[in-house]
Amino acid sequence: MKKVFHIISHFDVGGAERVAVNIAKSKTAGYEYHVVELIRARSRFSRGFVSELQAAGIRYHRALMPDVHWHYVFERLAAVVFPLWFLPLFIKHRPAVVHTHTEMPDMAVWWFFTLFPKLLTGCKVVRTIHNTRLWAGLGHTGRRVERFFMRNNANVAISVSVRDSYENNYGQRPPIIYNGVAETPQRPYDGIVKDKINILFAGRLEPQKGVSTLISIVKRVSIGARFHFHIIGDGSLRADVERELGGMESVTLRPPIGGIAACLSSFDYMLMPSEFEGLSIMSIEASLAGLPVIANRAPGLADTLPQDWPLMVGGNDLGQYAALFRTLKRRTPDDELGRKAAAFARSKFGIRRMQQAYEAFYEY
Repeated sequence: MKKVFHIISHFDVGGAERVAVNIAKSKTAGYEYHVVELIRARSRFSRGFVSELQAAGIRYHRALMPDVHWHYVFERLAAVVFPLWFLPLFIKHRPAVVHTHTEMPDMAVWWFFTLFPKLLTGCKVVRTIHNTRLWAGLGHTGRRVERFFMRNNANVAISVSVRDSYENNYGQRPPIIYNGVAETPQRPYDGIVKDKINILFAGRLEPQKGVSTLISIVKRVSIGARFHFHIIGDGSLRADVERELGGMESVTLRPPIGGIAACLSSFDYMLMPSEFEGLSIMSIEASLAGLPVIANRAPGLADTLPQDWPLMVGGNDLGQYAALFRTLKRRTPDDELGRKAAAFARSKFGIRRMQQAYEAFYEY
């Protein structure tokens, strides 16, 4: 039995966490999957995350370090102390593959094998690169970590944008395995505003997601009675969003909603002004639900949509957004754009294709 350990930051919502779980749900004979948490999440989604692992028969290992949000200090500390509690787990199970996702787990795995290099014998390291920008504020450490992964031929990119960015920054051209995304049975969303064009933004309220542009778009196009914006998420810029948009009749603000992917077909459009992504799972989930995405042509976001997608804006240009919003109409059940997006997503981002591609990489 080949044991594969996925190391993720926390048992919570997140694109990288979703990818790890989707790989670990593989039923290929001869594999036993484990998911290991770096920082112990305690959000209202954590229990559901654990229940999903249990239902899928995936073994899991909870972290000791608590999830404390304070300038990433605790995340970095968790990476430093990770080898101390992971060593007994490693010796007990002797995984054939250690597969890491996102920077703090990457740092933790690098530090573990730096302290215990002999444990690399018989263990393959795999590292999925989930973003086009790496190691913000940690450039020196990041270069050391990257040398380790490149030396061990561990890297896999999730999109063309991620691959090209990595090659430009580090000189290695990793293979691409596109993230697999499951289609989610749909149910009605309880907050839809009748007789309006309902626009959804669902994601972290962080600079990467283009929150400043989101605020500008909403303020610019909300004059009139055509649109209602649903902004669902949390993050460091939440206070800005509440201050700028909280009092507007055309805006509903809600904290993160578990299972929002099951409600996407209720909306008319999804708005994604991200500055950059690795490969946007939310965009793919929207397409699979037949929900057209209004997107910035950003690395890792443009990859999720057809090249001739008509709802794409260059450089988060507010004039282009304004012109585009003037053309929007309420979506119908037989919407052509929704069908086009769904067909594209199904052809490119299947889960089984992803699982088999990684398992072939594990054997390589």
